Amino acid sequence: MRKRRLGKSGLVVSEICMGTMTFGSQCDEKMSFEILDRAFEAGIDFYDAAEMYPVPPQAKTFGMTEEILGRWMRTKPRESLIIATKITGAGHGWFVPPVRKGKTMLDRHQIVRAVEESLQRLQTDYIDLYQTHWPDHDMRQEDTLKALTELVDTGKVRVIGASNETCWGLMKNLWTSDLHGLARFDTIQNNFSLINRRCESELAQVCRQEQVSLLPYSPLGGGVLTGKYNEAPPPGARFTDYLETGNDRQKKMARRFVNDRTIETTRRCMVIAQDLGISMETLATAWSKQHDFVASTIVGASHVDHMEHFIRAANLTLDEETLARIDQIDVEIPNPMTEDGLRRL
Repeated sequence: MRKRRLGKSGLVVSEICMGTMTFGSQCDEKMSFEILDRAFEAGIDFYDAAEMYPVPPQAKTFGMTEEILGRWMRTKPRESLIIATKITGAGHGWFVPPVRKGKTMLDRHQIVRAVEESLQRLQTDYIDLYQTHWPDHDMRQEDTLKALTELVDTGKVRVIGASNETCWGLMKNLWTSDLHGLARFDTIQNNFSLINRRCESELAQVCRQEQVSLLPYSPLGGGVLTGKYNEAPPPGARFTDYLETGNDRQKKMARRFVNDRTIETTRRCMVIAQDLGISMETLATAWSKQHDFVASTIVGASHVDHMEHFIRAANLTLDEETLARIDQIDVEIPNPMTEDGLRRL
């Protein structure tokens, strides 16, 4: 499997990253181990978690994903794995997480506490990539960066990054790091897919000029690009549940992902996949990792069989004709998700 560098750091990772947010909710530990083993066997060396996983986040399951990943890590040489995880973002804004009684924040006190707890659950003495799960733009960014720099200096963390961050937020943090001589974000993990191509504009420019790597999550558009929402929201699917019983935030999220424009985009992309003789999962993943500012595309699975689509994408390069057909869909249906939620940060 081909490798790419994370930002300007020394870390080089597989172009496919194994996401773990389903471990402990959509799949039990046995299936989680099977998925992880298949990923490792295929040459995937990069694994992404978060203290808040699995999803949907609940107080009773908080930390379970890291615990499962940690037990699996004991079956492999630690140095053969690149492990990423995240500290939960501030809990006084758009979302109150079921973590530390909802009093989460990105100050030194909570960062030190969170990383120690993640290290314990992961059964390791260092984390390769430590990320803020979402930002707090109203606080002093240097307070967060100083705490993260301490972790790098002590060897508990090797590289730092951000997730669900805006272009302004990334540049503000990079400027603050340069001004104060602090550790720099080498990665940004944002939503990016065939139904949400915003990263190709302003964020791509920041990543290229500042040598920060994008780690796209949800390359299948939350499952929409598989086509399962094409006719009607299927029972038991995440966005079906959000639309039927979710809170206001979840319903808004579901409507961003599942609407007439995203469904039509999916239908047209499915024609391209069929012409190539590949699945939509393979097409969407191959398209994502083919961008020059992307280091590794994060995929997720709830069954080991799902991995074959992503493994096939690892060695697939889409030709210019295929890319042009995909771009034409974007011309005719621009911004099908309307917005991705970051404008409210």
